[in-house]
Amino acid sequence: MSATPLLSIRHLLQEYRAGHRTPAAVLADIRERAARHEADNIWIHLLTEAQTAPWLEALAGQDPATLPLYGIPFAIKDNIDLAGIPTTAGCAAFSYTPDESAFVVERLIAAGALPVGKTNLDQFATGLVGTRSPWGATRNAFNPEYISGGSSSGSAVALTRGLASFTLGTDTAGSGRIPAAFNNLVGVKPSRGLLSTRGVVPACRSLDCVSVFTLDCDDAAAVMDVVTGLDTQDPYARKAHASPPARAAFRFGVPQDSQLEFFGDEEAASLFRQGVENLRGLGGEMVSVDFGPFLDAARLLYEGPWVAERYAAIESFIESRPQDMLPVTRGIIEPGGALRSVDAFKAQYRLQSLKRQADMAWLDVDFILTPTAGTIYSIDAVNDDPVRLNSNLGYYTNFMNLLDCAAVAVPAGWRDSGLPFGVTLFAPAFHDAALMHDAARLHHAAGLTLGATTEPAPEPPPPSEPDKDTVRLMVCGAHMQGLPLNHQLTERGARCVAATRTAARYRLYALAGGPPFRPGLVRDEAQGAAIDVEVWELPLTGLGGFMAGIPAPLGIGTVELENGEWCKGFICEPCAIETAQEITAFGGWREFLASLDT
Repeated sequence: MSATPLLSIRHLLQEYRAGHRTPAAVLADIRERAARHEADNIWIHLLTEAQTAPWLEALAGQDPATLPLYGIPFAIKDNIDLAGIPTTAGCAAFSYTPDESAFVVERLIAAGALPVGKTNLDQFATGLVGTRSPWGATRNAFNPEYISGGSSSGSAVALTRGLASFTLGTDTAGSGRIPAAFNNLVGVKPSRGLLSTRGVVPACRSLDCVSVFTLDCDDAAAVMDVVTGLDTQDPYARKAHASPPARAAFRFGVPQDSQLEFFGDEEAASLFRQGVENLRGLGGEMVSVDFGPFLDAARLLYEGPWVAERYAAIESFIESRPQDMLPVTRGIIEPGGALRSVDAFKAQYRLQSLKRQADMAWLDVDFILTPTAGTIYSIDAVNDDPVRLNSNLGYYTNFMNLLDCAAVAVPAGWRDSGLPFGVTLFAPAFHDAALMHDAARLHHAAGLTLGATTEPAPEPPPPSEPDKDTVRLMVCGAHMQGLPLNHQLTERGARCVAATRTAARYRLYALAGGPPFRPGLVRDEAQGAAIDVEVWELPLTGLGGFMAGIPAPLGIGTVELENGEWCKGFICEPCAIETAQEITAFGGWREFLASLDT
């Protein structure tokens, strides 16, 4: 492992600024070493010296301190466009040469980063194994008999082999996390829409994410700072919301014991338990969560009509040239053409119900921890049983984009065989920065080295102390997690800190008007009851704008909680209850809404 050079962004920028290395020398070294790893099947197109020359010339005379990614080499999964270089999506017959680079690639090059090549992948990004490619199976960086993970296989192995400082992948079902786990890397699956997918060959257009592989979370944050930005030409792009701050004390969820699946791999089970203990050692409180809704959602990805979305992405090609596809890829996608519109609507209804159930977990925890994959397989085993084993690998990943979560896969330990093991932290969309901080702490606590180098994971900055410039705010209705107005809190950087109840001195009413439908909370010393509520921590800078949007008869007052504490929260003018329906007996707004669905 000592032969693998350290090309972390932090290290390489230091080398450039000290005058110890040049970008041209780094690229030449990468090309030389890439030739030694041809058997790994990493590349579909490794750029030549002539092809990289224009970008090097653009850096000439630039001060390394003026560009955040000056001279930083990166590799691109070959379903993401690089201008003038063929995009194959793992299928030569599908190949085209784009005139423009993908939005994220353009931003990286503008920041000084240098493309080094297009990497191998599971054909049409359909697979988690890294074996479904006409360019050959990409081999695990630590044991060539084992799979690299997919579909972003070449991107992961290129990074671990020291052939780039970071790499781009895509992630629809786990393609940016599984290869990270199998190659001792950090894999960031951002919130959907946070990174533009313009210039990316679609797999499932509504679910696709561009993912980022790095050696550590510091590098991941540096790349995310560059590629994050609203692309108004991407209809699926979303404006970033403020991520809640990471805290020293936190609560993390773990699936119930009966819902954890390691497919007979006891070593993986032991390493996961160690990851849980490492989080506890960092101040985390473990909470057992019902993983059932997440697992049910995962099954929808390939058992439901989202297969039809994969079909739609390559409809003209699969109908005109099906013989040019790998049989296993064709066998997965082709049935999508027979699905009915009614199937899509039924699945959407089912998914929405599951999301409502899954969202309840966020009332109790800041994030959930799972294995990234329950086990790992040899290439021969996957070739013998390609569909079932691939499905096993998606057990902890397939639901993520369907349920609109952000995730970070991070190394967590080593097997006795020398193969790495990884875990994933995930939370609701736009918790990306907080997840990155927690993942960095866990990575360092595990005492691991970066990729295939001997460099230890860097120590992260300490978590932030409770912010004195915040206010705690009680919400009891449409602003609660998963409900229509919750975005008014999250986009201002608010963080849910407690799911609790009021003191038994309040009555709850469903106010007239809507949508959105709103409750009214009124204090009643004689006939009141305890009402389910949430307490959020809101930056003071966002309080004014939030309060300005509160319509009469609602307002902000001081509410007593069941533990005797008082905090600011929603109250209602008593005159409004004359035309309202009393719903105190339901015990809370969610329970009342649930009654409307029955």
